[in-house]
Amino acid sequence: MPTVKIAPSILAADFADLGAECRAVEAQGADWVHLDVMDGHFVPNLTMGPAICKALRPHISTVMDVHLMIAPVDPFIAAFAEAGADILSVHPEAGPHLHRTLQAIRAAGVRAGVALNPATPAAAVSEVLDLVDLICVMTVNPGFGGQKFIASQLPKISELRRMIGDRAIHLQVDGGVDAATAPRVAEAGADVLVAGSAVFRGGSAADPAAYGENIRAIRAAAEGVRT
Repeated sequence: MPTVKIAPSILAADFADLGAECRAVEAQGADWVHLDVMDGHFVPNLTMGPAICKALRPHISTVMDVHLMIAPVDPFIAAFAEAGADILSVHPEAGPHLHRTLQAIRAAGVRAGVALNPATPAAAVSEVLDLVDLICVMTVNPGFGGQKFIASQLPKISELRRMIGDRAIHLQVDGGVDAATAPRVAEAGADVLVAGSAVFRGGSAADPAAYGENIRAIRAAAEGVRT
C-alpha cells in the first residue's frame, strides 16, 4: 500500500495568520495543505475564495489541495486554477454534468478530484474514474470543522479502493480524522488523510512544535496498519 499523506486543513488554523500557518505545518511534516472553500449555499458556512487561495499560493511549497464546496461550481474553475490550485475537488451535486466539470478542471491544467458526501454512494464516480486523480470520502457532513467521525463511511472507502484498482487515483478521507480514526480509514484503503483540529490543536504559527507532534501521531497510527 502507498505511504499515507497528511493534508492539514487550514479551516482549523488561525485565519489572521494563514500564510504563516501554511508554512508552519509544512515545516512540521505536512505532505499537502488542504483549503476548504465554502459558499454559504452548498454548505452552511463561508470561508474563502480564489483571491485568498492565490494569496496563499506563495506560502505553500507542497500540494495546494482545494476542496470546492460551492454550487454552481463550473463558473469558478478557471479562477481557482489561476489561483494556483494543484488539485480541485468538486461534489457531484454541485453541477449538472460531473463529466464535463472534470474535463474543465483537467483542461485548466489542474488535477481533478471528486468529493462524496456521507449520503452520496461510491457509484457516483463509477463512470468518471478515468478522469479523476483523487476521490475524497467525507466522513462528516461538509460545512464545519471539528465534527464527529461518521464510521458508516468505512465500507464506502473499502468499496472505492476496490473500484480504483490499479489506477493512479488517491483515496482521501476528510472529517473527524485523528490518531484514533486514522488506522480505521487507512485499513479501509485511504492514502491521504485530511485533518484540521487534530493537527492544529495545541500549537501556533509562532510555536508549531505541537503541529509536528500531531502530524507524526496521525501518520504513525495510520501506517501502523500497513506494516
